Amino acid sequence: MAKTDDSPIPFEALPLDPKGPRGNAWGRFGENDQLGTLNLLTPERVVEAAKEIRTGVRVSLDWPLSMPSHPSFNRDPFKQEIVLRTPNCIFDDILTFNSQGSTQWDGFRHYANQKSRQFYNGHTAEEIQSSDTIGIHSMCDHGGITGRGILLDYAEWASKNSISVSALTSEAITLENLQKVAKDYNLNFQKGDILFIRSGFTEAYNKLNNDQRKQLALRPSPDFNGVEATEEMVRWLWEKQFAAVAGDAPSFERAPIRGAHADSDFNLHEWVLAGWGTPIGEMFDLEGLSRHCKQTGRYSFFLSSMPLKVVGGVASPPNAFAIF
Repeated sequence: MAKTDDSPIPFEALPLDPKGPRGNAWGRFGENDQLGTLNLLTPERVVEAAKEIRTGVRVSLDWPLSMPSHPSFNRDPFKQEIVLRTPNCIFDDILTFNSQGSTQWDGFRHYANQKSRQFYNGHTAEEIQSSDTIGIHSMCDHGGITGRGILLDYAEWASKNSISVSALTSEAITLENLQKVAKDYNLNFQKGDILFIRSGFTEAYNKLNNDQRKQLALRPSPDFNGVEATEEMVRWLWEKQFAAVAGDAPSFERAPIRGAHADSDFNLHEWVLAGWGTPIGEMFDLEGLSRHCKQTGRYSFFLSSMPLKVVGGVASPPNAFAIF
């Protein structure tokens, strides 16, 4: 029987499905569930989150679809074709883009547990290819990702504390430092929060010229900073019971996500996305959000995000706003 969202599940109780991989929470919301931890965004929690709206100020969290102009991970860049519909004076535009190419929510069809080759709730690659199981459209049917967002502005905190940050190198954001950010900014977490971590990636990328962006994409290793892949980090993310997690870097965790620097037993994409059904957001534009939070001293807000309603979609631009 699936647990309800109000039933605490200790980390030690994982895996919930003994037939699945280590750490999974499969079956928590039912064997046919397609929402994962978005189930935590109950109507009651959304109503409570709406209390964050006090001034009506809205801040976009989407980077342009054309950014990064030279994607890493050997992905094709965004393309736009402007079409004049003659003989009338009417324009259409035709967009071609990889949903992993810019600001995105990773859906549950994106990343499997690599050893078992199973996606959230035990779905296989064969199921993914032959049906619309656990597609991104399920998030839309649920009403999108709407709730209380909270920003851990690691890049700002590091600058204030004279800690060097290199967002374009493989550098770990430690749990210890994230906890210090939360303490120094007096942040309190609630079940169902949507976590954002600003690493400084988009700020650093925006400063590069075109040739530097080309060279960045051609590097033999996609080295970017991000949260550490450790048991301590995985435990913390589980205990906080976030509805979704996101950052401004190309990968939520330190990239490359595998290597000597990462604990192979605690790959975050496997645990968080495939194991728990927690959407992962990447390359969010958090620069305007950072400035507004710093100016007002408020680091929590109402998040409105509606992914594209693509049946069977793997990932999607978030179409996201922070509302204060």
